[in-house]
Amino acid sequence: MMDLLIDFLTRFVTQFQSPSLAFLLGGMAIAALGSKLEIPDAIYKFAVFMLLMRIGMDGGMEIRQADLGDMLLPALFSAVLGCGIVVIGRFTLALLPGVRPVDGIATAGLFGAVSASTLAAAMVLLEEGDITYEAWVPALYPFMDIPALVLAIVLADLYLKKQKEGDGAKVAIWPIVRDSLRGSALSALLLGLALGLFTRPDKVFEGFYDPLFRGLLSVLMLIMGMEAYARLNELRKVAHWYVVYGVAAPLAHGLIAFGLGYIAHVTTGFSPGGVVLLAVLAGSSSDISGPPTLRAAIPTANPSSYIGSSTSIGTPVAIAIGIPLYIALAQAVFGV
Repeated sequence: MMDLLIDFLTRFVTQFQSPSLAFLLGGMAIAALGSKLEIPDAIYKFAVFMLLMRIGMDGGMEIRQADLGDMLLPALFSAVLGCGIVVIGRFTLALLPGVRPVDGIATAGLFGAVSASTLAAAMVLLEEGDITYEAWVPALYPFMDIPALVLAIVLADLYLKKQKEGDGAKVAIWPIVRDSLRGSALSALLLGLALGLFTRPDKVFEGFYDPLFRGLLSVLMLIMGMEAYARLNELRKVAHWYVVYGVAAPLAHGLIAFGLGYIAHVTTGFSPGGVVLLAVLAGSSSDISGPPTLRAAIPTANPSSYIGSSTSIGTPVAIAIGIPLYIALAQAVFGV
């Protein structure tokens, strides 16, 4: 037992040598030191677009050759996880003292949705560790992201209308789904997915998108680190429960997803790398599609609560602790 624990901890610590994690921690460090370094917003948006297009095209090309039956259970689990995380947050965080229910629901929605940067970082770490995964796994992103955001917005609207008008108020769900699909992150991911699925983008993928992937990811991690530290000041203005949630929720959600992924592994042969990525998807919190969607759909929610807890705590925990933890678990459980 002790040897297993030591082996697990050794593998866990080894993951921190990854360049992706180093850029994230480096961004936080230079922000803490008061650096005036600024990276233009246009570069950030371009990096996000390129990463999502690359992930989408890769997934689409793999789906084209895959047995869709193999995707069915992981896709179902993804949707269940996205909705389940929101429901858990609604009946835990949103009910705690000092937490406005609408803020708690928005925060749960953000944590139920998916972070493209966290997903990209995990994919790089798996490739560096020679842990294989089905290339269609990143295409599970919208199966988790959209249901989580839609459910959070619906629950928030129900709560607000109940407070204002009493029971029986109706919420239009389709406009919420439509706005989520039109968001920049999901639009780029779905476009890449469609191009990979219905066209033959292999040459442009191999010659342009794939070679730039790791470099752009390092820039995105640096920006995320700087943003995470900056948001700490905002988080101090709201209830301390958000700090507890920001630390505990990503790991709890990821471990639940790891368990469901293990069931898919036993049932359908879902790969160990796929199990890790499913856990990463569930343990991440949206940093691209979620914030603007929630700002527009739940304007009464305090962005300092849901963005602060996600960006300053949830994302660093998911990347620096969650990803190494799930990889180490996969190595221990599956022997990869």
